Amino acid sequence: METSLDQDFWNQRWENQQTGWDIGYASTPIVTFMNEYPNKDARILIPGCGNAHEAAYLLENGFTNLTVIDIAPMAVDQLKEKFKDKPEISVILGDFFDHQGEYDLMLEQTFFCALEPKLRSEYVKKSNSLLAEGGEIVGVLFGVEFEKSGPPFGGTKEEYQPLFAPYFEIEKMEPCYNSIGPRMGIELFIKLERKNG
Repeated sequence: METSLDQDFWNQRWENQQTGWDIGYASTPIVTFMNEYPNKDARILIPGCGNAHEAAYLLENGFTNLTVIDIAPMAVDQLKEKFKDKPEISVILGDFFDHQGEYDLMLEQTFFCALEPKLRSEYVKKSNSLLAEGGEIVGVLFGVEFEKSGPPFGGTKEEYQPLFAPYFEIEKMEPCYNSIGPRMGIELFIKLERKNG
């Protein structure tokens, strides 16, 4: 029987502490990129944020306009407590596909790979609709097919390019040189700029 990757599924993972995707700190490729990112006031969205390590890192480094969203109530409750005295960050319980807003940058860290592959084209369209003119998706995708059924779900650059190309200029989609040890050689770093129109 196919499991539905819905709110109950993800919340149960949190309740049972089955959060194997959580590396415990901000993803190195994202940190490296954001250390050079000039606009501290950019409107930044992190979907499927989990423990939001990237958001915590960005707050510590002077970023002022962060939105994190997750579908699991337990994850969001923890984040609301964690960031309760931080007006620079908005914590939202919700489904990414229902979210409304306009952002300059969307950070991708284990959200795309958590979605059922049939939702990938919807993810691309939704991401495009949430980004302002010149807005970007930056982060990592798994660049390998996994043997076990997901999540996480993998894929290849050859699969991803035609998915994103109608809606994004693919500035970078290449093997990640600074992945963490366990993910070395299986991640692609992406930098995709929204196409207008």
